[in-house]
Amino acid sequence: MSQKNVLLKVILLGDGGVGKSSLMNRYVADRFDSQSFHTIGVEFLNRVLEVDERLVTLQIWDTAGQERFKSLRTPFYRGADCCLLTFAVNDLQSFQNLGCWKKEFMYYSDVKDPERFPFVVLGNKVDMEQREVGEEEARAWCEENGCCPYFETSAKDDTNVTAAFEAAVREVLAAEDQIDHALLSSTIDLHGNRKTSRTSCC
Repeated sequence: MSQKNVLLKVILLGDGGVGKSSLMNRYVADRFDSQSFHTIGVEFLNRVLEVDERLVTLQIWDTAGQERFKSLRTPFYRGADCCLLTFAVNDLQSFQNLGCWKKEFMYYSDVKDPERFPFVVLGNKVDMEQREVGEEEARAWCEENGCCPYFETSAKDDTNVTAAFEAAVREVLAAEDQIDHALLSSTIDLHGNRKTSRTSCC
């Protein structure tokens, strides 16, 4: 295993009350508090993990979902490696707002390659009996919005929480590996002319 520790910053985004703080606390501290209050501004926790024989420090940023905290949360979007768009399966409005959250993130994060930036979508609170958003509907949204990985989670029951965060890490590492591969496949000769190796004829 490579001993190099990679620091990755992931942002949890979504409406207030969908369970972003609970997901973060379940994953990092393995605890769930049904009486937790809404986040004010932002907060973050770290967790060190090993994914595919690579050591990763995952810095998870939890953001306030209420509109009045927009000016507090948006400066923290910069430098993010992945965004976890979160809604509650028992709250249709939170699902319908995913597109707005994605737009807000892309506007303020200033990512270098918007087409390849990794998003993961979480449908939280699957422990609730009354659903307003079906799994197929959520997966269809993900397909239409960049083929994002989708996980149905429950911070309360610890359903798919670890799998979702590890998927976020794998999405980032895969994107970085693609960039590294692209750099390795490009060479520069001594005269300064850039040559790019091609895998097929034009």
